[in-house]
Amino acid sequence: MESQALAVYCTCPDQVVAERIAEAVVSERLAACVNLVPDVTSIYRWQGEIQRDAELLLIIKTRRTVYPQLEARIIELHPYQVPEIIALPIQAGSAAYLAWIADNTGSVE
Repeated sequence: MESQALAVYCTCPDQVVAERIAEAVVSERLAACVNLVPDVTSIYRWQGEIQRDAELLLIIKTRRTVYPQLEARIIELHPYQVPEIIALPIQAGSAAYLAWIADNTGSVE
């Protein structure tokens, strides 16, 4: 049986934005957990120019069924015109941890 769990990556410009997004998505049960990884340097092309910025990386654990709501909420809270939101399937993991993700996302039943 394939896991429904996802790891979602999202970069943020600073600690305040990162914490605001993390707290919102966890409190709204759109994510079971969010890790804030500091000191990320992003080098990317934006509007034809190469940019370099210091950012934080959010690693968000969620499920496929709530991903559309999670993405919409991140877009609503994020200051970037085009925020990085990348969802990767969690192919395997501890059964207990994957169950915990499922139990802590979506509506309370």
